[in-house]
Amino acid sequence: MSQPFDEIFTRGVAEVIGKEQLEKKLCEKKKLRIKLGIDPTSPNLHIGRSVQLLKLRDFQQLGHQIVLIIGDFTGVIGDTSDKESERPMLSKKLVAQNLATYRKQAGKILDMEKVEFHYNSKWLKKLGYWEICEQADVFSLAEFIARDNIKKRLTAGTRVSLRELLYPLMQGFDSVTIKSDVELGGTDQRFNMLAGRDLQKHYGQDTQSVITMNLLLGTDGRKMSSSWGNTINLTDAPNDMYGKIMSIPDTLITTYFIHCTRIVLDEIQQIEQHIKNNTLNPRDAKMRLAREVVTLYHGAKKALNAEKQFINIFQKKELPKGMPTIKLSKKEWNIIDLLVETHIASSKTDARRLIEQKGISLNEVGVFDIHQSIIIPTKGIVIKRGKRTFINVTLTHS
Repeated sequence: MSQPFDEIFTRGVAEVIGKEQLEKKLCEKKKLRIKLGIDPTSPNLHIGRSVQLLKLRDFQQLGHQIVLIIGDFTGVIGDTSDKESERPMLSKKLVAQNLATYRKQAGKILDMEKVEFHYNSKWLKKLGYWEICEQADVFSLAEFIARDNIKKRLTAGTRVSLRELLYPLMQGFDSVTIKSDVELGGTDQRFNMLAGRDLQKHYGQDTQSVITMNLLLGTDGRKMSSSWGNTINLTDAPNDMYGKIMSIPDTLITTYFIHCTRIVLDEIQQIEQHIKNNTLNPRDAKMRLAREVVTLYHGAKKALNAEKQFINIFQKKELPKGMPTIKLSKKEWNIIDLLVETHIASSKTDARRLIEQKGISLNEVGVFDIHQSIIIPTKGIVIKRGKRTFINVTLTHS
């Protein structure tokens, strides 16, 4: 195996199923069809998904055909592979809204002009009971309930819907339809991707190899999830993306370098060793990491500007240049009403939560009282939410 092939099988990879057949095809220089399916369960792709997209780019640069499937049908049905409870069905309208910019977001990493792009409703909505029953006959109930998360739910007496049993069939049939040679997915997708192999065999096709990719933890060290607010989205502005990378735990630095950049692995090992030897400050390593990630999605110039702003705000304690300004006519405010009026908070409930979590400051002084009265001075006041959101509030007659 050459160096590029070695990295295909190792970088960010948890397991390769059907490795020998894949190695043989790669050595024979066959143009392979590499599949990734994404369900549009939220409007933004996050950096955890980039682990798979970057692997697709590796294959694309080797001349293989990338097949990207947006699960507009499976997204409605709902996959519970990584869930400890039943995932509710999403409305078709919400799924349509979520997927609106997926192609553009994937284009931050892939050359979309060379990508074969599909929505799986094109074939899945045409299936009837005859085809579904034929596919279901390939699998046993025992195989489905042996999965850890399903087993836990059944043991706990939690509902498992029959709909959930059908999801692996749908993802597997995607592989049949596009004649996949290789499917990529997170470790939580292992069962579904193996279902693709079984269905391909049933339909007389060569079985796809499966590459399971490591799951990336979020900025707080927990599983990356939009509901927890610990994601780094591909659509994040450069300054936000840089700041979020700087907020990750030091223990994730090496993992993020490996999974979210394409810095050579030997250099990453050197960075890791320097941190262990106390010859490199983890903060400096994270600044390099943040610069690399922002460059990938926004270009080198914006990455450097984001770094300068981060240094000014967090190291020199300066206020950011060009922060938005809101002018108000009223001088005296209750803090809750002020946060809502300036859109720092989305609602009064959100405003109370931010204050209770010590996430609001005025001119760098923390706010801890939800009943606090604020008088806006003639020179204005700077409201800060969290570590990275600043708004300058002035009076219209000042």
